[in-house]
Amino acid sequence: MRPENQSSVSEFLLLGLPIQPGQHGVFFSLFLGMYLTTVLGNLLIILLIRLDSRLHTPMYFFLSYLAFSDISLSSVTVPKMLMNIQTRRQSISYMGCISQLYFFILFGTLDNFLLAVMAYDRYVAICHPLHYTTIMREGLCSLLVAGSWILSCVHGLLHTLLLVRLSFCTDITITHFFCDLTVLLKLSCSDISLNELVVFTEGGVLFFLPLGMVLGSYMRIGTIILRVPSTKRLLRAFSTCGSHLFVVSLYYGTTATVYFFSSSWDSKDIIASVLYAIVTPMLNPFIYSLRNRDIKQVLAMCVNRVNFFRP
Repeated sequence: MRPENQSSVSEFLLLGLPIQPGQHGVFFSLFLGMYLTTVLGNLLIILLIRLDSRLHTPMYFFLSYLAFSDISLSSVTVPKMLMNIQTRRQSISYMGCISQLYFFILFGTLDNFLLAVMAYDRYVAICHPLHYTTIMREGLCSLLVAGSWILSCVHGLLHTLLLVRLSFCTDITITHFFCDLTVLLKLSCSDISLNELVVFTEGGVLFFLPLGMVLGSYMRIGTIILRVPSTKRLLRAFSTCGSHLFVVSLYYGTTATVYFFSSSWDSKDIIASVLYAIVTPMLNPFIYSLRNRDIKQVLAMCVNRVNFFRP
């Protein structure tokens, strides 16, 4: 039997991370450093891509939007978490929780679509190099990004509207560090069968369709390379796809751990959520910059220019 129904809820309580007493300062400094690294690192990638014409290609066009999405995804959850750690207050307003949920779904889904689009870009670059500029023209790139934004916005809005029609019980404690859809549905006293149906159908399609596009692209790339195997060709493919493949593995691995392989929320799921929502956006700039020759060259050139103008 569900707890007593509460028709109107003014706030929720975020339990946050399982931090031991006396360790709040350590965790606050740790996550503040991670958040600043995420913002500054991804902003640097966006700036480098905008400043240098050599990076005005489809791959870096998509990468700049992925960097923006990563900044936004972290900004949805981390500032509130830091404020709660610092003030020791766990409350979040109802509207604040709903807004956080919407933007988290939006930017999480946008990451998903952009990774699929980038996989298709790598497929065209390796499997159809002579037609790359014809296929990946500016109009198509803009259309793919615009489509990703529109689908992500509609997806987030759909789940948010379905959630706000529900009533919540007197137990308003969210066992997480942000307002996650699965946790909020468990707190509802209303019938959530429609919400669950939409999550498993529409949500499943929007998750597995891009994943299938990623897997299909890399299977096709692998088939093309193995037809005429050579060390030079393998190294070229790895240098082209290695960074993206690592990010894809990290993103889908943590997402699957949180939303498909967990039956109830515990510390392991919260750690996986931290990897998905905080660590992955922080690592992306390092992965793409350290393994990407073009970005390293542009970064070195910018550093040399700064040193040249120093007195």
